[in-house]
Amino acid sequence: MKEKLVHFLRRETVLCAAFALAIVSMLFVPPDREYISYVDFRTLSILFCLMSVMTGLQKSGVFQCVGQALLRRLRKVWQLVLLLVLICFFSSMLVTNDVALITFVPFTLIVFDMIGPETKLRLIIPTVVLQTIAANLGSMLTPIGNPQNLYLYGRSGLSLRDFILLMLPYTLASFLVILIWSIVQSMACPGAVHVSFDGNASITGSRGHLIVYGLLFVLDLLTVARVIPCCVTFGVTAISLLLMDKRVFFLIDYSLLLTFTGFFIFIGNLRRLPAFSQALRQIVSGHEVLAGIAASQIISNVPAALLLSGFTENLSALTIGVNLGGLGTLIASMASLISYKIVVRAERQRKRAYFWYFTAANICFLMILLGFWLIFTT
Repeated sequence: MKEKLVHFLRRETVLCAAFALAIVSMLFVPPDREYISYVDFRTLSILFCLMSVMTGLQKSGVFQCVGQALLRRLRKVWQLVLLLVLICFFSSMLVTNDVALITFVPFTLIVFDMIGPETKLRLIIPTVVLQTIAANLGSMLTPIGNPQNLYLYGRSGLSLRDFILLMLPYTLASFLVILIWSIVQSMACPGAVHVSFDGNASITGSRGHLIVYGLLFVLDLLTVARVIPCCVTFGVTAISLLLMDKRVFFLIDYSLLLTFTGFFIFIGNLRRLPAFSQALRQIVSGHEVLAGIAASQIISNVPAALLLSGFTENLSALTIGVNLGGLGTLIASMASLISYKIVVRAERQRKRAYFWYFTAANICFLMILLGFWLIFTT
């Protein structure tokens, strides 16, 4: 029992922290009718719908098939590295940074196993680290790229066009740095490469299932754009899964939804405590970008967005801050832990090497983009 509890605490540290903070805040603000107003049900329902669709598509093998098709015609090492990195960068804009990494990092390990031990030894860690950075930075362009964007987009009231325009300069700057870094890094292994697969990835779901998932994804996009009410999309998604594939319900990351709920309660109670509320407003107001970056390094960018959003009106600046804040420490973005766990499981003896390269590369990217922000905003 004790071992199970320790395992749960390690696996769901952020969730446990969110509910611990919520419970402590209840001691100062006893539960009442206002608690229900704390919870952003729109964000939670859209998150549920998006996770359902992405889980279903991933389970059907769609992303693996796309990856294989793109890799078959590569002839150079730099092309291979660049494609593996950029597929995470661009796919994360639509399928979220988590799904991009869960899908393509294991796929990358398989590819490097096929092209020889020397190339794998030199490039596997830099490539996976760059994939992680690419997924975290590519996802910042769209409201559906990551959970904090979806939440802040809903809170800010920005149109879809305005949100994309807000993040576009930083996405373009990120793309340029990733492009240069990937090419320079791959020069460590010049020459030709041939990628062949023992077997073709196959789509396990029926054509009807894929069409339904595609329509549900379009429905999610229309809901994000505020064209269709979230309750309609939630209902249609839930009914579709019940009729089509109930197993998806058991694969959804409910801990993320519960983490949001815990932080909603904590933030709602803090706002009802004048002393705490005023102090946090003074700290955050006017320093949203730096506060978002700093808080993300300690508690990761999703909780940072939830916490700080309650104490500033400049949610656009906070959006920039928590997205850039996904760079830095290993826990700055929870998506980064996905890559770390996958690589450590496959390359246990290189755990320390991965950690140090990850930290150094993330700090470099963070400093470059922070410098870009300073220049861009002056």
